[in-house]
Amino acid sequence: MARAASSSSMEDYLEAIYAVIQEKQAVRSKEIAGRLGVRAASVTGALRQLSAKGLVCYEPYGEITLTAGGEALARDVVERHRLLHDFFFGVLGLSEAEADPAACRVEHALTPELRERLAAFVRFLDACPGEGQGKWRANFRYFLKNGRLPRSCSRCPGGAGGA
Repeated sequence: MARAASSSSMEDYLEAIYAVIQEKQAVRSKEIAGRLGVRAASVTGALRQLSAKGLVCYEPYGEITLTAGGEALARDVVERHRLLHDFFFGVLGLSEAEADPAACRVEHALTPELRERLAAFVRFLDACPGEGQGKWRANFRYFLKNGRLPRSCSRCPGGAGGA
C-alpha cells in the first residue's frame, strides 16, 4: 500500500486515532495527546496536516474520525506493528517491554516486500517439520542463552546434524 502519511509521526497519530476508535468509538484531541504523550498543540497541528491529506475529518473541539483512506492506512500501520511485535517477542524472544517500542520504531520502515518476506519467514518456521512445529523457538531461546545449539538440533533433518 502506498503511504499517504508523510512521516512516521503522522502514522503514529493515525494508529492512535484508530486504537481509540476501536476502544471508545469517539475520539477527541485530549485522548490522542494522552496516548502519544504529546501536548494538545502538537495534536492540533498533526490533525490539520492529516485533514489536509484527506486522512481524517477534523473540526476544532469536535469529534475526530478517519476517512476511508485514513482508516486503510491506520490498519496497515497496525498490521505492520503487530507483525513486528510478534516477531520481536515470539521469534527473537525480546521482552514485551522491548518488543512493543521496537515494533513502533521499525513499523514505519517496513516496506510491503519486506513485510511479506517477514510474514512468510514466520509461516515457514511454524511449518518446518524439524522436531515438530514450533520447537525451533525453544531451540533458539536455548541458543541465545547458551551461545550454542541444543543437542536436539543435531538430530533435526534440516538442521546442523542432518546433512
